[in-house]
Amino acid sequence: MEKSTLIGIVLGITAVTVGMVLKGAPISNLYNPAAFMIILVGTAASLFIGFPLSELAKFPKLIKMTFVPQKLMLRQDLIRMFMEWATITRREGLLALETRVDEIEDAFLRNGMRMIIDGNDQDLVRDVLLEDIHATEERHRAGALIFTQAGTYAPTLGVLGAVVGLIAALAEMSDMNKLAMAIAAAFVATLLGIFTGYVLWHPIANKLKRLSKREIDLRLMMVEGLLSIQSGVSTIAIQQKLSVFLTPTERLQMSEKGAEGDEQKI
Repeated sequence: MEKSTLIGIVLGITAVTVGMVLKGAPISNLYNPAAFMIILVGTAASLFIGFPLSELAKFPKLIKMTFVPQKLMLRQDLIRMFMEWATITRREGLLALETRVDEIEDAFLRNGMRMIIDGNDQDLVRDVLLEDIHATEERHRAGALIFTQAGTYAPTLGVLGAVVGLIAALAEMSDMNKLAMAIAAAFVATLLGIFTGYVLWHPIANKLKRLSKREIDLRLMMVEGLLSIQSGVSTIAIQQKLSVFLTPTERLQMSEKGAEGDEQKI
């Protein structure tokens, strides 16, 4: 499980509940079915109006993605793989990699490898792979946009819920106790709208964008590696070219492992 998502939700709920206790507000006031109806159902209604059903059907899957760790190949391992392929290509030719294609788990990388082995023009390979990346990026953007919009709608619906609550409160003008309770209940909708918008929906959208960027960056790295293999560049050249995708810490770790490997060979 992606612990950061769970930790964030727990901290968010804790912040509100403990904050209410410290302020002397009864926790029981949060139980307000009308507020939940206006915010949650209202947000859902806005999403149904604003997005096609085909995109909204992915909502559960998108939520799941924020709780499940992203399964991506480590960039250091990808560089080592390309270095190994470069060695084989320079020694035996590009067709020697044909036996390795079925071993590749990543569908994008496997498709790219097949294209270069089949002898396609380098510009064609680049265009096809970049179009694939662009299409993937657009799908990811559409998914994150659902939560971005939910985060925009929810706080506004909170204001609507408060207005509805205040209308009901004005009907209790003759009884000040009931009036005070009605006003307090009215602002629960505002609290719920702001909470869901800025503690749930917007952060989920941000996490989906970050997950998308990781995947897209890895695919761009794959494109550069595949085109380098097709060009027949040296192992060292591929390492230097792909190392720009690594953080300074990852570069240091990779160089240290490379040094250890050289010592073991000696």
